[in-house]
Amino acid sequence: MKSFLAALMFYTRIPVPRIRDYSDNIVNTAIRYFSFVGWIVGAISYGVFVAAELAFGVNIAVILSLVAGVLTTGCFHEDGFADMADGFGGGTSKSKILDIMKDSRIGSFGTIALILLFGLKFFALVSIFSRGEIEGTTAVPLVFITYHSLARFVSGNMVFVSKYARDDGTSKIKPVEKSWTWREVVGLYLFGLAPLMVCVVYHWQYCLVLIPLAIILLGAKKYFERRIGGYTGDCLGAIEQISEITILLYFVVLLKIL
Repeated sequence: MKSFLAALMFYTRIPVPRIRDYSDNIVNTAIRYFSFVGWIVGAISYGVFVAAELAFGVNIAVILSLVAGVLTTGCFHEDGFADMADGFGGGTSKSKILDIMKDSRIGSFGTIALILLFGLKFFALVSIFSRGEIEGTTAVPLVFITYHSLARFVSGNMVFVSKYARDDGTSKIKPVEKSWTWREVVGLYLFGLAPLMVCVVYHWQYCLVLIPLAIILLGAKKYFERRIGGYTGDCLGAIEQISEITILLYFVVLLKIL
């Protein structure tokens, strides 16, 4: 229970009871619930979408669902995405990249990246939910829950396959997950893949989204390790956001084909 509460506290703005005997290790174990937090964020976004669609239609409902998502997480992953864009866009060395990502101010690269990010999310979701065959079925909540949980699944895997880049204790968000056991792996995989497996019941082709996501994970691992020697919290947020976009765009393409 402490690990779950820590996950809510660390990854969202949802109020939680005070955790007794808090330690850095609790946050390390919280990654087992990282994908499950995606269920919660997806469910909240879905609820807002359904209510708003009745009153305003699909376009405004999509925007409000995105607003609900960022309010629930406190722009946790979007902030990391913007910082990564600034750091890798403006930095020429490991120390410079890390310094830029640590800066709380947003630059040109981060601003443009966020505009493009939300633009892609908006048009992808509108494209998905404007198609009559997906409305009024269990596929609607599945889309929200799947793209949030699966993206966190991909991001969380970076912790398992790479190493933490900062070795000077200067991370903006401490502690970042630096140790894990099989329980963290099982939890991340169980909660991350379960919604996708339900989607596969509708069409087996949904599972093929794992191919581009694996490419993103391995490509990001290689790129981050080459540039800064590993990942940071901002890198994890960026991978989560890039994965969200990839999942949504894959759904758009799949729905056009099926």
